[in-house]
Amino acid sequence: MSDSLFRKKTVAQILDDAATGESSKLVKTLGVRDLTSFGIAAIIGAGIFSTIGLASYNGGPAVSLLFVFTAIACVFTALSYAQFASTVPVSGSAYTYAYVAFGELFAWVIGWALILEYAVSNMVVAISWSEYFTSMLSGFGITFPKYFATDYGSAHRAWELMQQTKQAGTALSTLPENTQLLAKAWTDAPTLGGLHIIANLPAGAITVLITALVYVGIKESRTASNILVVLKLAVIGLVIGVGAFYVKPANWSPFAPNGMAGVLSGVASVFFAFIGFDSISTTAEECKNPQRDLPRAMLYCLAICTVLYVLITLVLTGMVNYKELGVSDPLAYVFQKVNLDFVAGVISVSAVVAITSALLVYQLGQPRIWMTMSRDGLLWKRFSTIHPKYKTPSFATIVTGFLVALPSLFMDLKFFVDLTSVGTFFAFIMVCGGILFLDAKGLTAQSKFKVPYINGKYIIGIAFVAAFAYAHGLHIAGMANEKPLLIVFWAIWLVLAVQGFRYNFSLLPVIGVLTNLYLMTELGASNWQIFGIWLIIGLAIYFSYGYRKSKLAKA
Repeated sequence: MSDSLFRKKTVAQILDDAATGESSKLVKTLGVRDLTSFGIAAIIGAGIFSTIGLASYNGGPAVSLLFVFTAIACVFTALSYAQFASTVPVSGSAYTYAYVAFGELFAWVIGWALILEYAVSNMVVAISWSEYFTSMLSGFGITFPKYFATDYGSAHRAWELMQQTKQAGTALSTLPENTQLLAKAWTDAPTLGGLHIIANLPAGAITVLITALVYVGIKESRTASNILVVLKLAVIGLVIGVGAFYVKPANWSPFAPNGMAGVLSGVASVFFAFIGFDSISTTAEECKNPQRDLPRAMLYCLAICTVLYVLITLVLTGMVNYKELGVSDPLAYVFQKVNLDFVAGVISVSAVVAITSALLVYQLGQPRIWMTMSRDGLLWKRFSTIHPKYKTPSFATIVTGFLVALPSLFMDLKFFVDLTSVGTFFAFIMVCGGILFLDAKGLTAQSKFKVPYINGKYIIGIAFVAAFAYAHGLHIAGMANEKPLLIVFWAIWLVLAVQGFRYNFSLLPVIGVLTNLYLMTELGASNWQIFGIWLIIGLAIYFSYGYRKSKLAKA
């Protein structure tokens, strides 16, 4: 059985399946400009309008360097993605790449993790969109009922906190303004049989609208994405251009007020801002020339977004003192501070546009992963059904809409935020490790794009000894108790050093594996618990259906 769990698909098999199956009806319409636009849409989402403020508050102006470091770390992964996209130009992203490199069980785990990543990312984006949308409406003097713009749990917890505050005899004014608003939403909400009717209607509505657009066609989605990205880049250009005149260089001193620890505290949110490039690879079968255009688009969007993030951070921290940036809408805030309320209003509107475009790209990517898994026999056949008129994976798109819209109507944002990273890091590690495997086996010789080769035969081992000696001086045992995954990190680095010496591993994919693995050690226990439950559900589906129905099993 162990052999059949790790049965692999050859590159030729995957290309043949894509050419002859249902998905051969997909429309090849995307060029390098469209793909780069999708990448920018996914990367520049809610992050540039919200999390950039908190990262700047903790790290000061030096956070601009954090975006550079993080982009460099992402480049190692992006290069590996680009080589895979050139070698296996089909939809399915890291799932398809794992099928070629590591076999069916690993491919299923990655595919199942990607489904979670895309669904959870979209829930976070939809809920963020709702917050910005209702805030924008209030800017125009329109009050949207709070009980129809929040989730049940948040409103109930705020109301309970208010009751406890009353009983303690403390003034209600001591509670945060948002808590008071949520508690009021609970009391104002209509009731049915004693049940408070509370739902985040804007989050559900935008998900349904975006799903309908994705269902109707890739051309329409491409056009909408390109328009939204142009608007978004115009506003960011406005922020940088106008804001530059209000920069006071004195605000950049001290450059790193909280040292490297303060700068690195924002690494998880900053890293997550960059992962959108992986969604480009899900559209491979709708590209005119995927082997040439996918690698270019991935690197173009990373470079463009890095420059924009660095410039935005420098403008923000130059306009006001970094201590003032711990707010949820830092871009609008700094322009209000310099009495440019019109620009602040434009930014609030553009935040809604930016988040809409990110939602569109993620909602476009997930159905294509369902489709590819179904085509391989691991999911029910209906998931690979292509609409005869719209030429999109219709059933998979509808399921994706339900999977995102229902939780975003009723669930809390905080519940989802931490879940977005585990599946992503898993996928990134598999992609980087897959390049090492395929290169060692000589299976990427025909690829039109290859990761630049730097021989890591000695470098990986020497770097391991130096890093381990340094960490040992910092009491590694105590650190391992706090973060048990560090033991796994060091063990895998040691294995890579030995295998790298034997097979002359390329250095860049190894750095990609180690970077993502180290960032995984920063994740909390709750992330792993929920991911573990999701994984158990996925394995149950695989062994009850996918293992028997797999096309490789039939072969």
